[in-house]
Formats: sequence, structure tokens, C-alpha cells
Amino acid sequence: MTTQTEKAHIEYQNRLLAIVGVVRFLLRQGLAFRDHDESKNSRNKGNFLEMLGWYAQRCKDAADVLFDNAPGNHQMTCHEIQKQLVQACAEKTIEVMMNELGDGQFSLLVDESRDASIKEQMDVILRFLNKQGETLERLLCVEHVVDTTSASLKQSLEKVSATHNLSMSRLRGQGYDGASNMRGQLNGLKKLVLDDNPHACYVHCFAHQLQLVVVAFVKGVLAVSDFFGYTNIIVTTVSSSCRRKDVLLQKHHDKILLQLENGEIMKGRGKHQETTIARPGDTRWGSHQRTLVRIYQMWDSVIQVLHAICLDGENDDEKGKASGLMKQMEVFEFVLILHLMIKVLGLTNDLSQALQQKDQNIVSAMNMIVSVKRLLQHLRDEGWEPLLEAITAFCVQRDIPVPNMNDNISARSYPRSSRKSVTCFHHYKVEIFNEVIDRNIAEMNNRFNETTTRLLICISCLDPRDSFSSFDHDKIIELASIYSADFDPEERQF
Repeated sequence: MTTQTEKAHIEYQNRLLAIVGVVRFLLRQGLAFRDHDESKNSRNKGNFLEMLGWYAQRCKDAADVLFDNAPGNHQMTCHEIQKQLVQACAEKTIEVMMNELGDGQFSLLVDESRDASIKEQMDVILRFLNKQGETLERLLCVEHVVDTTSASLKQSLEKVSATHNLSMSRLRGQGYDGASNMRGQLNGLKKLVLDDNPHACYVHCFAHQLQLVVVAFVKGVLAVSDFFGYTNIIVTTVSSSCRRKDVLLQKHHDKILLQLENGEIMKGRGKHQETTIARPGDTRWGSHQRTLVRIYQMWDSVIQVLHAICLDGENDDEKGKASGLMKQMEVFEFVLILHLMIKVLGLTNDLSQALQQKDQNIVSAMNMIVSVKRLLQHLRDEGWEPLLEAITAFCVQRDIPVPNMNDNISARSYPRSSRKSVTCFHHYKVEIFNEVIDRNIAEMNNRFNETTTRLLICISCLDPRDSFSSFDHDKIIELASIYSADFDPEERQF
């Protein structure tokens, strides 16, 4: 009996090690465990069973204790066992995370989103310094919430803190998106947390703020808003089918070969790679800049594809739409906005990429923001003439009419019957060029204001250990009072 018990114990241990190894691999890769058909006759039983079977075929020790060689009531492959092992892995991971944190201070990054089952989830990320002084960000949990009101989120956050033995008195920072339930001044989650802990400074994600800046100035200028509406339709039209996409690529390829033969462009490693026009994303405006660059590079090919659709479209609706898009593209205003937005979005996109670097610090980030503001101001003061020359050369090369800047045209957003007119120079220079850049600068100044900037830089210039382990709150309050007339020392908030 003793021998059999010892043997069963060793087999159980080997079986558990093999299964835990598979579970850890699937968790690391973020792969699904189960499949819709896990019966013995199934050709694909899901990642968990398939990988466990693959491992058993290559490891005799595992094969001797898995599947048919295991007791019928001790297979350890059912769904409940899988969930328990996943939960055990999560608990061990959090235990390591808590050991890294120790008794130090921390910050929380919180966001909400829906999962595939249409359940509202609250993601909680822990940010802290480890004992080596390194800044770490760790996903703490994904908590299901009944609704996304600030009170419900605060209650869920307190539940998470209690579960993991995190005292809210040790909270030194909170970061959310720009939604009213998160950063509202009166009833937002930020305000509710500050009521309990006035030392939990709120910082809005810089990359997200920059995204809001771009959206605000793009949608605020009517001509630019219309431009992006047409751009999305153009991209959809020329890439809606495999045949059109192949024609577009082939025409662009032929153009590059012709330019190489004529010496207009130089060949080299990594240059003139095959590319296509991808539809821009709604939440990442960096993709819009990439799309505009592709349209600029493939302009002639796009026009040829639209012309081909006008001649050989499947129906009259497609022909009419392609004709209207081609007419819209071959207008001076469309070319002007295309060149302008490539420049402006190029600046903001480079800044967005830099702000999202993991090793970025607040001082460097603010210096880059200031540099981008200066570049935008320089573009406004000195960039009109060079931009106009480039646009004129582009239009002349493609037989696009260039208007006389002294001629009068009907003012935008007014009917012709109102007889309100402006010069072409005023329309293109003031109402489009200046308006786009001024709105961009104004939004950046509003969302990256100097007061918060100076305070954050002052905080970041403190000793890194002190800023998390022994925060001198009176020193921070003193700095805030010096640098901001809007800061109330009694309330300890702006």
C-alpha cells in the first residue's frame, strides 16, 4: 500500500508539472485554451489539449501519466481544473508583484472597456518603483463593473485595494482618460479619490491628450473636416476589392520604374518598397498621417484607378462616386490641405511616438512638447510661402488649376445669394492655413498648460526614491503654491 501510494504521488506530480507547463505557455502567449469541439474524434481539440498531446508524444515521462494512462477520475484536463490553474498562476504573479512593491507608495492607471461578451470591465494597472529604483508597470486585475459611473468605479477600486492589501493612503498618483466620469472636477473618479487621499496627484496620459488635441483642431476647421471625409471615401473606393488594389499597386510599380529610368529618383536599399493605402483608424490619428503620405506618393495611381472605375465600374452609382471623388481631388484646396496636414500631423505623430516610449520621463516629454509648439509657430510665421510653392509645383505638374490669390471667391458656409466673398489669399491663408495651426497651438496650450507642466517637472526633479517612498508633501504643496495662482493650499488641489 505504501509503494502504491508513493507511485501515485510521483505520477500525480509529473502530471501536474506537465499540465502547469502548458498552462503557463498559453498564458504567456495570450492564447485561448478551449475549442468548440474537444471530443476524442475532433481534429482540433483546442490549444490546451492539442499542446498537451503534442508534449506527451515527445516526452515519455509525461506520456506515462497523461490521458489514458491517468486514472479516470484524475485526468486534470477538465475546464474547472484549467480555470483553477490559471487562477493559481494569477495569484502567484500578483504575489511576486506585491513583493516588488513592498511597503512603498504607488500609482494607479485605470480604464474601462467592454469585452467580447459585452461586459463592462475595469482594468487596473499598478505603477511603482522597485527596490532597484526602476519604474515598473504591472497589470493588477481586470474587474467586472456593473456600470461606469464614478461611484461604481470608486467602489470597485476600493474592493481591488482591499483584496490585494493596498492601502489607499499609500496612493501617490492616478491616471485616467479624459471622460467626465474619470476626470470630472465635481463627481469624477479623480475627485472621489482626492477626497479620501489629497496626495494622489492626477496626471492625464500625455499621448491621449495629444490625440484629443489632433481630433479637436481637425474637426474644428470645416474645410479640413470635409477633407478627411472625402479621404476616407477615396481610400475605401480604391481598395474595396482585390482587383482594384492589385491595379493600384501595379500602376504605382510602373510609375516607380519609369522614374528610376528617367533618373527622377534614386534607387537604394530600403527605398521604394511595395506599399498600399490602408484605411485610417478612428482612434489613432497617426494612421491618418500615414494614409495621407501614401495618397501623396501614389497620387497619379489613385487618379488612374478612379478614372478606370468611371469607365468600367460595376454600376452607375460606383461610376458617379468615382467621378465625383476624382473631381474633388483635382482641386487646389484639396491639394493644399493634403500638404498642410502631412506637415502638421507629421509633427504631432512624431511627438506621439516619443511620448509612448517606455523609458520616457516627464522632463524630456515636456521639452518635446515645447519644441513641437515652437515648430508649429515657426510653420505659421514662415511656412506659408514654401508650402504655397510646393503646392503650386505639384498642381502645375498635374494640370490642376492654380487660382489667382487676389481673385474673390464665395465665403465658405455662406450661400451665394448672401454675396459674401473673400479673396483666395484670405480663404487659403487665413481660413485654412492659419486656422489649422492656431487651433493646434491653442489646444496644446490648453491641454499641456504651463502650470501643470512646471509642477510635474518640479516633482520629477526630486530624488526618485523620495518621490515614491518618502514623499515630502509639504514641499510639493509649496512648489504648487509658488508656480500656480490657481492652486489652493488648503484644498491641496487646483
